[in-house]
Amino acid sequence: MVYGVTSLSKEKAKAERLLELNRGQWEIENRLFWVRDVTFDEDRSRVRKKNGTEIMSSLRNLAISLIRLKREFRYIPSALRYFSMHIDKAMMLLGI
Repeated sequence: MVYGVTSLSKEKAKAERLLELNRGQWEIENRLFWVRDVTFDEDRSRVRKKNGTEIMSSLRNLAISLIRLKREFRYIPSALRYFSMHIDKAMMLLGI
């Protein structure tokens, strides 16, 4: 049994629509937060001073977004390994 809270009216809150919204939320979780947690091991980050956590999170999001926009890599970890060995290609991806 799962309970949820929604602002949808009773007429709009049909089971199919609620399932669609729920799956959409998990897609966000799996495509971004899971990658940050597992691939970048964000939970063990030791950055704690001032805006450091927000800055590092933004940089991780930028890296993930740029790799996904490139569409040459199926998996983020393989892209990270590739770009770590081909710094010139990473700089080109950044427009540098």
